[in-house]
Amino acid sequence: MITVTVLALPYTSASAVTGPMDVFHQAGVMWNYFKGKAVTPHFRVRVVTTDGAPFKCSNGVRMAADGSIHDVSATDLIVVSSVANVEKALHFQADAVDWLKGHYLRGARIASICTGSFLLAETGLLDGKTATTHWAFADAFRQRYPQVGLRIDRPIIDEEDLLSSGGYNASIDISLYLVEKYCGREVALQSRRVIAAGSMPSMDAPDAAVGCRRDHQDNQILSVQEWIEANFNRNFNYDELADKSHMSRRTLERRFKAATGKTPLSYQQCMRIKAAKQFLESGVRSFEEITYRVGYEDSSTFRKVFTKYTHLSPSEYRKRFPRG
Repeated sequence: MITVTVLALPYTSASAVTGPMDVFHQAGVMWNYFKGKAVTPHFRVRVVTTDGAPFKCSNGVRMAADGSIHDVSATDLIVVSSVANVEKALHFQADAVDWLKGHYLRGARIASICTGSFLLAETGLLDGKTATTHWAFADAFRQRYPQVGLRIDRPIIDEEDLLSSGGYNASIDISLYLVEKYCGREVALQSRRVIAAGSMPSMDAPDAAVGCRRDHQDNQILSVQEWIEANFNRNFNYDELADKSHMSRRTLERRFKAATGKTPLSYQQCMRIKAAKQFLESGVRSFEEITYRVGYEDSSTFRKVFTKYTHLSPSEYRKRFPRG
């Protein structure tokens, strides 16, 4: 059994605690039960606070802890919950910082959810590494931890035994990712099917090579990105897009690349690949139909594009999302 300790911080979102609990508890259990097989639980999960006292979540829900951090003699994985008031949490969680460092040095893996990355960064373990957090806290994170490379365009960052995830509902994604790390892809896919998650986080990894940043301050370019996202299956030319954005074509190209790291056309390609992946995961449409829906006319051409960006053929990608 793999032992998981969820560190619940004051006024965390409830899902940052219950999400990991649900994902880890059902791994090897619910799928097997549904299929009439012997259940084989893979994880043992407990929730702790710094003092062992019950805690209140940001939505008002009160929860009981299984104990305090001082009751944990050994654990394989620590999941650090999110926190609403970062400064207050860091001020009152000094014991937790030392506790995290101690267990890491004894071989524990640590994963943070959303703003829980602040507490993880406070340990100094992320110095010289990369991490992610909620986009709204990006500036505060960069100012407080300039020695950590922040990548809020990445939903999950895996630095071997130190992981971080961004977003309010990141608990399910990173928990599924960890199930795969510990138990393999098949158990993780089964877990995804049981909880009806949208996709496997690890399957989104190829997007990192083609994704675009949104954590920039150019609101005009952000509007262009949003327009492309809503119209990715339409063909457009730079002159029309520039006119719609009240910029010259040259200015549009320059500012879009400066803000996102990509050209408008390459960003459109990102959206088409993303949509194709979602269609393939659902398993109800042929690749020819998917090709048409994402804006291509020739399925052979789009098959080559899809394989180039995801490193998987469409049929290989579809097989990783079994239906039932």
